[in-house]
Amino acid sequence: MMNDIIADGLTRIRNAAMRGLEVTKLNHSKLMEAVLKVFEEKGYIESFKVIEDGNKKFINVTLKYDENGNSVIREVKKVSKPGRRVYKGYEDIKRFKNGYGTLVVSTSKGVLPNDEDYKEKVGGEVICSIW
Repeated sequence: MMNDIIADGLTRIRNAAMRGLEVTKLNHSKLMEAVLKVFEEKGYIESFKVIEDGNKKFINVTLKYDENGNSVIREVKKVSKPGRRVYKGYEDIKRFKNGYGTLVVSTSKGVLPNDEDYKEKVGGEVICSIW
């Protein structure tokens, strides 16, 4: 049994990007789907698709590479962990990596990237960082 589906999904994405794979398969959760939606909007992944296999669901993620074949994702980290949750107010979530990176924040208005979170003026749990 897996305790942290988000950490597992981010690790699978990181490993697939290092190996140069085009597609990777993740376990499904609504939160993982929301995180992938932010990744897709910000241009870190090409696309994702939810696949139902009987009573189980999976997510196929198509990774994105530049013209030299290098992964667009340089680093992806889980910030808030089951043993140590990280909550921040909107003032503390202004920029990440001088605007080159993105923090994914779970708020009362849904899962948002850090720039939208700042505009909405809501804080929340920082799920992960990517750049």
